[in-house]
Order: sequence, then C-alpha cells, then structure tokens
Amino acid sequence: MALRRILIFVLVALVPNSTLAYEGDGLIEEGENETAELARAVQNPVASLISVPFQNNTSYNFGPRDRTQNVHNIQPVIPFSINEDWNLITRTILPIVSQPSFARGQDRKTGIGDTTLSLFASPVKPAAGRLIWGVGPVALIPTASDDRLSPGKWGAGMTAVGLAMFWSRRRGCRHLERLEPRGRGF
Repeated sequence: MALRRILIFVLVALVPNSTLAYEGDGLIEEGENETAELARAVQNPVASLISVPFQNNTSYNFGPRDRTQNVHNIQPVIPFSINEDWNLITRTILPIVSQPSFARGQDRKTGIGDTTLSLFASPVKPAAGRLIWGVGPVALIPTASDDRLSPGKWGAGMTAVGLAMFWSRRRGCRHLERLEPRGRGF
C-alpha cells in the first residue's frame, strides 16, 4: 500500500508544469540555448526542474572511539505549479547512515536516518530579474531504521532559500523545533 502511494506521488510529480519562462527556470523556450539554460537551472534550487542530487558527508574522528561516520543524502527536488505566479517546491532529504560503534563489542550500524521534508512556496518569476527565493515549512520525520541512527523525535519549523543568479551561490536556512517532550537527544 505504501509503495502504491509513493508510485502515485512520483507519477503526479512528473506531470509537466505550465509556467511562464525566465532564465534558469528549467524550461527550454524557442531560440534559447538548451545547454546554458539547463546549466543555470541546476544551480537554481527552486527551478521548474525535477532533480535528484546526492550528497555525501564523511566525518572523521566521530564519537567516543574516534571512528568514521558516513552519511549519504538522497535529496529529490520536485516542483509543482500552483498557478501562473507561484510554484511549490518539495525537497526531501533521505539520509543513508553508516554509524560507527560507540563502545567495544558494538557493531557498526548502517541504515536509513530521519527524513527531512521541506516545502518552499516560490514565485515563478525572479524578483528584480535575478533574485530567486522560497519559504515554507520543514518537518523532521523519525524514519530511522535503527535507534542508533536517530534520536527518534518529530520536529517542525520554517525554512528559506535564496539565490542570486549572477552569483551562482545559494544560501538556505532551516529551523526545527522538537514536537515531543524532552527525552533522548535532538
């Protein structure tokens, strides 16, 4: 049943967006250089472009035994057209964690960590011709496959992203609050 819901979600997400075009939006218009447009669009965190970036983070000397931790994030970004002026961009972070042992006799744990789901409302056209931004809610969902890979707590807050196309730099921020009583870590 869950697999069926995921499949329906993916199929709905693949329906093309009908939005007005601008530089870096991911839409190829007649006479536009396709390669240059796609290069700009992949730098735009709120483009009308489905992407599935991967990010790998390795932490050395991690934990009380100074071992190596590895977190590989799968980060699908899926845009939806709300109307001709606004998009809703979903960004999910699904971490695959390889956690070292914290004590002798304990094995390394590898599995799925907690999922972070961000939803950005973003204008279709950039402000002042080049400023792209988005704001919205963010949720931390305890989906870890093992207790050692997560504190097991729900969280919610606000998130924002901004990008000036001429800088090719993006900045984002996120704030999460615990939704459960204090307990083991967060």
